[in-house]
Amino acid sequence: MSSLQQKLKQQRLLDTLFVGTTRLFAFLVLASLGGILISLVIGALPSMREFGFGFFTSSNWDTVQGQYGALAPIYGTLVTSAIALLIAVPVSFGIAVFLTELCPAFLRRPLGIAVELLAGIPSIIYGMWGLFVFAPVFADYIQPFFIKYFGDLPLIGMLFQGAPMGIGMFAAGLILAIMIIPFIASVMRDVFEVTPPMLKESAYGLGSTTWEVVRHVVLPYTKAGVVGGIILGLGRALGETMAVTFIIGNTFNISASLYNSGVSITSALANEFAEAVDPLHLSSLLYLGLILFLITFVVLCISKVMLLRMQRNEGRSH
Repeated sequence: MSSLQQKLKQQRLLDTLFVGTTRLFAFLVLASLGGILISLVIGALPSMREFGFGFFTSSNWDTVQGQYGALAPIYGTLVTSAIALLIAVPVSFGIAVFLTELCPAFLRRPLGIAVELLAGIPSIIYGMWGLFVFAPVFADYIQPFFIKYFGDLPLIGMLFQGAPMGIGMFAAGLILAIMIIPFIASVMRDVFEVTPPMLKESAYGLGSTTWEVVRHVVLPYTKAGVVGGIILGLGRALGETMAVTFIIGNTFNISASLYNSGVSITSALANEFAEAVDPLHLSSLLYLGLILFLITFVVLCISKVMLLRMQRNEGRSH
């Protein structure tokens, strides 16, 4: 009896140790997150005191005069991310539907692995490919086409006016779209596979087409997961650095034309952080980092909430 009690006591001790260790790891993650946030806030304080709310409304970035504004980088970040989502979401949706509903069984696994491998390519490779291969083709063929057929249209025509240089906001958005397609497509494929086969087979039995099954059965059942995947892709687009730095042009300006060069928060940090000598310059860059941190944190939190909702609804009928 004493040996059994001793064994139970030892197991309780090990269990307590295990629980305490895992709790420590969880708190380390929170502490790291808090430490990063506090460091950015402390570093950005001089810029906050100097420029106040005007930092968000000014597009002036003059390192000689010591005048800094975040409007141009924020604008570039949001525009390139929006372009990437507009292109990547339909393509990712098509890939996911094909892999789950239409793809032959012998191709499903190889194609799925190929999509996932695209996500593992380093961003600098995308940037080099975009600058040396994609940008010349874009300038010679794609940009002139949009200028010729869309440049004179009312309202949207101003988006496609300018010199076909191959680099700029539109090109950066396209490269970002190529980069986030594997992430969004993989999440969509996984959540589509969660749909109970009985629901889809019942719809097919009633004479529904594949599109009708996807629209009326699969999407309603997995809508939270689909939105979560899209937001994960948005988080990736917002935080991408090297590929955007290569292709966006890195000019602090705001223009309605997507062909003009621009700047994002990440490209500004990549280009100037190592050379920032003036304390106010460095503080302004840290302020940009804080803004990007908060934007990305909110996006990822929304994504997590969406995914948790999907998991809670997995066993329910829709």
